[in-house]
Amino acid sequence: MSQEVIVIGGGLAGSEAAWQAAQSGVSVTLYEMRPVEMTPAHQTDHLAELVCSNSLGSNLLDRAAGLLKQELRKLGSIILRCADETAVPAGGALAVGREAFSSLVTERIGSHPLIRIIREEAREIPADVPTVIATGPLTSPAMAECLQDLTGQEHLYFYDAMAPIVALESIDRSKVFRASRYGRGDDDYINCPMTRGEYERFVDDLLRAETIRLRSFEEEDEKFFEACLPVEVIARRGRDALAFGPLRPVGLVDPRTGKRPHAVVQLRQDDMAGTLYNMVGFQTNLKWSEQKRVFSLIPGLEGAEFVRYGQMHRNTFINGPALLEATMQCRSAKHLFLGGQITGTEGYIGSTASGLLAGLNVARYAAGASLIVLPHTTMIGALCCYVSSARMKTFQPMKGNFGILPPLGRKIRRKSERNTAYAERALIDLGEMIRECDLDVDMCRQDMFLAVASSLDRIPGQLQAPRGSNSGESEGQTEGKSGVSSRAVDFA
Repeated sequence: MSQEVIVIGGGLAGSEAAWQAAQSGVSVTLYEMRPVEMTPAHQTDHLAELVCSNSLGSNLLDRAAGLLKQELRKLGSIILRCADETAVPAGGALAVGREAFSSLVTERIGSHPLIRIIREEAREIPADVPTVIATGPLTSPAMAECLQDLTGQEHLYFYDAMAPIVALESIDRSKVFRASRYGRGDDDYINCPMTRGEYERFVDDLLRAETIRLRSFEEEDEKFFEACLPVEVIARRGRDALAFGPLRPVGLVDPRTGKRPHAVVQLRQDDMAGTLYNMVGFQTNLKWSEQKRVFSLIPGLEGAEFVRYGQMHRNTFINGPALLEATMQCRSAKHLFLGGQITGTEGYIGSTASGLLAGLNVARYAAGASLIVLPHTTMIGALCCYVSSARMKTFQPMKGNFGILPPLGRKIRRKSERNTAYAERALIDLGEMIRECDLDVDMCRQDMFLAVASSLDRIPGQLQAPRGSNSGESEGQTEGKSGVSSRAVDFA
């Protein structure tokens, strides 16, 4: 077997895959077409550039995104390591300084002795070299054609979007207040409160606003990815839809009135310096002039400077259940692995997770070793299982959520306690798999996991960090083993 592998795509998944393969001892050639060929959404040549929000989601262990991050930390994810090092205040979430994060990932990947970066477009799939394709939702036309020839299937399209960013100094501080929902974390968010009348006027103008005309193939596409709906589309579903969605006021009290507002627009820090803030949940397809007009109706943003307007772009993903094993190996081409959003593992962290597994397994394939199937009781394992075994006819991308995990085997009424039990089981099973498969998870990786988990001990209802072992077990664990185990299986 070859001791060299190729990774195509330098996004979150491709960067993670390249790092994991190199850490496993194989030489990696990483192809990234930027800046020679740019995509409609990217602005730099950095690896792992974040083109939508700068938030990687919750850090809390009773949240699916929080568990997913802990599993990635336990497996030595370079993306999570760089994210933790470039984090900006975001309450109970992990948000990063956009530029600092991608710069650090680029530096770490570029300095790895076993990784060689080639800045050119990969226009074909290697026929005999173990390869990871992690070209993302904005796969180039040439690579898309290669994938279509390989799979024999038409591409599926869905919409992704970038929220606007405003300059902090342009926000009217007299009309907004700082707070995190339910008091979690520090006062990390800027909140723009709306009365009923202000909300109604905003919705009226939003519904009348002019949108950018979609291209013909987008207009004909009936698949509209629910996790990233534009605000104007949400508003069309009912006048109160936004107030129960991205503008929901729950967990917030306006200190000027002592009451909960009718609706709230939240702004989250977007850069390390704290000078830029993005409009949380404000993905949009409005024309830029309309964004300026309509969003200036939001209290505090009347004179806001929009340093970036929101925009939509096309994304592409494969029908994973028809093509992939749970190892991220392609069924029709055993030397080929896929990772990232193109597989249907949606979101920054989901993309990173499938990239990590693809990187681990392409290295094992290159070395002639058995491939790894992660326990279905882990969030990563459940995601990879979903995208490789869901119903083909109705397949859509999936973010990590507790609903895709196997039942606990005992009834727990309180949601937070139930989710914490899921997390405890997942980390125990992941620790056992690491030992059984003899993965090279060094003490540095384990120490990083323990440090992050320990920092969350103060949060009520959270899993306590494991003490004195590398198994991922927590103190006071009462539930027995899950009964769902992982094994190294031979798909090579």
